[in-house]
Amino acid sequence: MKQRQTTGVDGLDELLGGGLLPGTLTVVVGATGIGKTQLGLQFANAGLTQEKKRGVIFDCSSRGDSQNHSDYTERMFDHRLPVFDADQPIDLEHFFAANQNFGEYLHVFDYTGQRVTRKDLDWDDWRNWQAHLNARLRAAIAFLYGNLVQGSRRIVVDGIEPVDRPGESIQFHLFEYVYHQVLRKDPEWVARDLFREHYRRNAEAAAQHLYNPQGVGCLLLVTSHETMLDDLISRPLAEGDVLSNANTLIYMGKTRNGDRMGRSIFVAKHRGSACDERIVPYTIDDRGVHVG
Repeated sequence: MKQRQTTGVDGLDELLGGGLLPGTLTVVVGATGIGKTQLGLQFANAGLTQEKKRGVIFDCSSRGDSQNHSDYTERMFDHRLPVFDADQPIDLEHFFAANQNFGEYLHVFDYTGQRVTRKDLDWDDWRNWQAHLNARLRAAIAFLYGNLVQGSRRIVVDGIEPVDRPGESIQFHLFEYVYHQVLRKDPEWVARDLFREHYRRNAEAAAQHLYNPQGVGCLLLVTSHETMLDDLISRPLAEGDVLSNANTLIYMGKTRNGDRMGRSIFVAKHRGSACDERIVPYTIDDRGVHVG
């Protein structure tokens, strides 16, 4: 059996029977401010110890401004999060050079205040979204593929905002593309998508930088309407929903204990592994999330 990937979160690996299974999708669901981003950053940072390379953050937030990833990373790990500039031309000529820096963070959208579902947009706005996304898609492939060939094996996708129907969400569509067409795809075919007409001159280098997609762990952080953990646990999963297709599903929510509110975590699903079915309290401090 493949070595599990530690979450980097005190107490959570124990609930997961030893950690997450590489090559699978883990979805973490909870309301804004519940600690999902801190958990994601801890998972990414744990790659430095386990794979000798930090994981990367792919931020799908459509608010136009990035979230607090950089501040959190500096406070939690004393590490300044290097940003990949999606507007800079991609240096395809020297893509595989050892000194290439692909950053550890990409905020793919820069539209301020945009809605994330197609039904909320008129025809012109929808076309603008599509054009903006297409322009950024090559940068997204370069960011992810570049980090994978350099040894990163952890991808955290953050900024997925709550919607009633995930199938209508632009952010979910982007995630589905990234997950299936980059993270789980044969690396030589990813290289073809990136280099396009320049692939032949880079084919030999691409063949020398192969990696196993089944060794890549993906953590998707999804913001929910629900705040209380009981409401998250009782929510139905629609067939074809990304939550129902995930290998591992983790809920983070608020719980009531007498006259006090607290936070608790629950592993709702963990295919291919035994897991603890307890609802376990957790805390958040300047070092991140601590379970138990």
